[in-house]
Amino acid sequence: MGQHTGTEMTLLNSTLVCPLLESMLTNSSVDKNQKTNLIVVSLHGLFSCMGILENALILWVVGFRVRRTVAAVWVLNLALSDFLATLTLPLFTYYLYSSHSWELGEPLCVAQSALFFLNMFVSAFLLATISLDRCLLVMQPIWSRRHRSVTTAWKICGLGWLWAAINTLPYSMFRTVTHHKKENRKLCYHHFARFSTSATLVYDCRLRQESTALSKLLLAFLIPLSVIAASYMCLSRKLQQRQVMRENRMLNGSIQHCSATGRFASPLSPRFSKMVVAVIMVFILTWSPYHVFCLLEVASEYHLHVRKAVEVGLPIATTFSFLNAVLNPFLYAFSCPHFCIRIRESMGALMEGLLDEGEDAALTAFRFNSIAKTPVMGVGKREKKQYNIGNDS
Repeated sequence: MGQHTGTEMTLLNSTLVCPLLESMLTNSSVDKNQKTNLIVVSLHGLFSCMGILENALILWVVGFRVRRTVAAVWVLNLALSDFLATLTLPLFTYYLYSSHSWELGEPLCVAQSALFFLNMFVSAFLLATISLDRCLLVMQPIWSRRHRSVTTAWKICGLGWLWAAINTLPYSMFRTVTHHKKENRKLCYHHFARFSTSATLVYDCRLRQESTALSKLLLAFLIPLSVIAASYMCLSRKLQQRQVMRENRMLNGSIQHCSATGRFASPLSPRFSKMVVAVIMVFILTWSPYHVFCLLEVASEYHLHVRKAVEVGLPIATTFSFLNAVLNPFLYAFSCPHFCIRIRESMGALMEGLLDEGEDAALTAFRFNSIAKTPVMGVGKREKKQYNIGNDS
């Protein structure tokens, strides 16, 4: 991509502009209230620092201080995706500080957009994968035991990152810095008139606008949520069937045999299950406004009265979607009981308790009970030895 400075990078030497972008370049204006802008910039800066530090901490703990399980691989990749997204928050904070003008150049504009959409696609893919994985653990326990491994989880995550990168390419291709004609400021926005001609401008703009909006709605929201819903419906039905079978066994006086064999014991960790549900709910709440306004942006091509709402609401919805990456670390940590006690003992022990998948439930419970009872400043040799179980495996 060529280097452009000042107004030379305005429209990449092209006078063709899509109607929506033309409207933004000529009519939109920023809030001139300095107090309001200062509050917005301050809050954005605070969330930027929080998001980066939180996700960096989760990456360090899960990556180096926790036994490597399949659940740990899922969370590690989720945290990495969120960490990359939060790295772009300072760029957006500086954009707000510069009176809503992108002064950081086109390469960072493209990079910021690419990481934003990469996080969106990776998060959706991983949440759907986690839900399907937990469904298979209950529906096909023997098959899962044979094929489910840390190596397989890493391969699936690699495919997810590759799939997300491919889906991010169109957004990077059409991202550029354009010059605001009315207020002498620069916008980092998609420029769908690129590689178009005057004869096909309107058709190309609408096709590209609609294609990108619908693809991210389907691939990064509706289809993953459908997989998640279907997985939990199957999971719930299977667990209900097991409960009925368990009750029938109790009536027949053979419950001791079932308990001894563990036939009806759930392989799912309750803490991890609650954390996954919480992360999914936050994902829905933080991303749904963004997708709604993207659809309104498409509608504004045909209904001009919608454009003002899009110009105001879409930046707010985009900022709101970043909360997903900021809130997830809190969910990882606070899904574990006795958080304050255990964080003083070890963040590694905290996350290991959360990411336990059921196969070492008795050992993990024993270790955490020992840690919880140990004074903060008086950890004996025996407790320290127990504490390191799993970190070394």
